[in-house]
Amino acid sequence: MKVAELFVKCLEQEGVQYVFGVPGEENIDLMDAFKDSAIDFIVTRHETSAAFMAGTYGRLTGKPGVCLATLGPGATNLMTGVANANMDHAPLVAITGQAGLDRQHKISHQYYDLINMYEPVTKWNAQIKSASITPEVVRKAFQVAGQEKWGATHIDLPEDIASMEVDGEPLQPADRPHTEAREEIITQAADMIKEAKHPLILAGNGIARQQATEEMRALTEKSQISVVHSFMGKGAVPWTDDLSLLTAGIGGKDYITCGFDTSDLIITVGFDMAEYPPKNWNPEGSTQIIHVDTDEAETDEHYPVALSVLGDLKANLKQLTKAVETREPDKSWATNVRQQVIDEYQSFQADDRFPMKPQKIIADLRAVLGKNDIAISDVGAHKMWMARMYHCYEPNTCLISNGLASMGVAVPSAIAAKMANPDRNVVAVCGDGSFQMTGAELETAKRLELPIIVLMWRDNGYGLIEWHQMKKFDRASYIKFGNPDFKQLATSYGFEAMSIETAEDLKPALEKATTMNKPVFIDCPVDYKENMKLTEKLGDIIC
Repeated sequence: MKVAELFVKCLEQEGVQYVFGVPGEENIDLMDAFKDSAIDFIVTRHETSAAFMAGTYGRLTGKPGVCLATLGPGATNLMTGVANANMDHAPLVAITGQAGLDRQHKISHQYYDLINMYEPVTKWNAQIKSASITPEVVRKAFQVAGQEKWGATHIDLPEDIASMEVDGEPLQPADRPHTEAREEIITQAADMIKEAKHPLILAGNGIARQQATEEMRALTEKSQISVVHSFMGKGAVPWTDDLSLLTAGIGGKDYITCGFDTSDLIITVGFDMAEYPPKNWNPEGSTQIIHVDTDEAETDEHYPVALSVLGDLKANLKQLTKAVETREPDKSWATNVRQQVIDEYQSFQADDRFPMKPQKIIADLRAVLGKNDIAISDVGAHKMWMARMYHCYEPNTCLISNGLASMGVAVPSAIAAKMANPDRNVVAVCGDGSFQMTGAELETAKRLELPIIVLMWRDNGYGLIEWHQMKKFDRASYIKFGNPDFKQLATSYGFEAMSIETAEDLKPALEKATTMNKPVFIDCPVDYKENMKLTEKLGDIIC
């Protein structure tokens, strides 16, 4: 058989169901091999979207998502989504077509050295330079992508290699080893927690990644230590739990910052430093940290690790739960912090001003979606509001890209999320700026008959950048743009389209959208004057 056919058999051996991508001349042998495969190739409208889809599919299923592009501009387009998955610790395998080996030694049409280009944005990558190594390269790509911490890998397949004849068989996937912290480390951690007057847990994305939610909740229930979540750790403890201090990371002197200021010991669990720089929550570097994770912590002067509890999170959290003593909840500050956040959320539930306030949009969305439904935030001003005020019952029900944090992620991710969870409502929350970057994927959703909901916050500009400009300079520059008639645009793609014209319209529109079993687009004007009001409020908070 051809190398391309063996390559596809290796993907089948890895359990791959979907490959997202855009076909090209240099990968036509692979595309032909997919035709006779059980793998469903999902044609996307842009390579970046393909990588966004693969990353989200990997994050939600725990198995590396796969994306494909041709060489040159296809590969460079794909790279943004690959980098996004790698920094978000989502498992992904990227495949690029490439010029034949016979022309890689010279300047050649569409040829760039993709191995060197992808090296900084992946955990590992390789070019298949010999037909016989195909099974090893594919197996290693999936093995490395799926190892903690998850991330992206990349395989470069030259067109002349893809068409070669080869004998070979796929390699069998192997079980991943699990390690646990030594008993004396667990005992030391429990002793430090016992001695602390105001301990605080910072829950990160690793809890969902390691499927350690149950163990996390058991620890908090026994220890009675309050928990604050990173953007990507939302839902590790349900927001209705009195021990949940909800989400940190928006910046400024937020209510949650008061919790960090009061704490004398911070226990980070599955925390990824790219999300929320320690300088923002431990500015003096004086608060000691117990680092509970799969890997050693990044070196950072504001992240003084007093003890590392390394290995499988589920196992180590179980051990720690057995070792810690039950303590009285720290009501000296935690109850007040939690109540202030909830009061702010509830105060906008009946707001009838229009254009709608961000807080009201989120209150309506939270009221309509179920506990296990999925909201996916794009990047922009709306992301900060979603992170701060969209409260979760379960992990991975509010997906926020907070590593690379690339605009345009929401609509492609909603497609992948719906494919992975067909029985849940999936809503892409995006701004009009981020939507236009990958909005052509509405056609992909319609073609696949996926009933996703796109909720677009329209302000005719790059609202998050304006927010920063106003904070620093008290004036904005070059952030406004024009827009199409979004209702007509979405309708032309085959979506059911709705325009929100009063504050009372949104909740019924969302309720209707969840029952229609078809793709729905909702155009909702937003009043971002609330951004600067929030900035003033954060500046006035006194712990």
